[in-house]
Amino acid sequence: MLEVDGIDTYYGDSQVLEDVSLSVGDGEVVGLLGRNGAGKTTTLRSIAGIQPPRAGRITFEGEDITGRPVPDIARRGIKLVPEDRRPFGGLTVRENLQLSVDTSHGDDWSVSRVFDEFERLDERSNQHAGDLSGGEQQMLVIAMALVGNPKLVLLDEPMEGLAPQIVDQIVDIIRRVKEADIPVLLIEQNVEICLDLIDRGYLLHKGEIRMDGSAAELGDATEEIERYLGVRV
Repeated sequence: MLEVDGIDTYYGDSQVLEDVSLSVGDGEVVGLLGRNGAGKTTTLRSIAGIQPPRAGRITFEGEDITGRPVPDIARRGIKLVPEDRRPFGGLTVRENLQLSVDTSHGDDWSVSRVFDEFERLDERSNQHAGDLSGGEQQMLVIAMALVGNPKLVLLDEPMEGLAPQIVDQIVDIIRRVKEADIPVLLIEQNVEICLDLIDRGYLLHKGEIRMDGSAAELGDATEEIERYLGVRV
């Protein structure tokens, strides 16, 4: 579904990604592992069109989307959930969801289905998004992506800074997205959680892919995980 082929991405004169290649297939959850500053968020921003690569190629469903405008890429069904959680704070939960509805690629995920799936959002449907907790806002921005009936979801550290009980709920949400056969490219700092969720993954270090493999293969690569991520699994 998604093919990233040898992209180089820069911020000004500073190169962040070098010859990065990865893929996401139908129904897959693919992880992108790496330390802070490794280039993970830049990879998602390159795919979404926010920071287009200067070299390389990105194709989605066989069509070249390299350098396309952000709205054009979003209309094709690629939904980015950024790490900084940005619902419209002055609007209610329901209004945020209604603004995000897109049925051009299907209508499986409606506002009513989101409320059925996520009881906490249903309970707070008439509250302003700015009054929600961090975990509730994270649920909301994921739900906003889902009512867009995406073909691919880009999730950037959805569990960062959340309490353990909220992390469990976000993990459950990602599992439900996976069960719905919606492919996901996931960035997650917690290696154990990430390996438990993904089918395959890539290890990114200083802007380069250093390793890729199945979740089991990455879990067994303890030396590489410790070297590049500084953690043990």
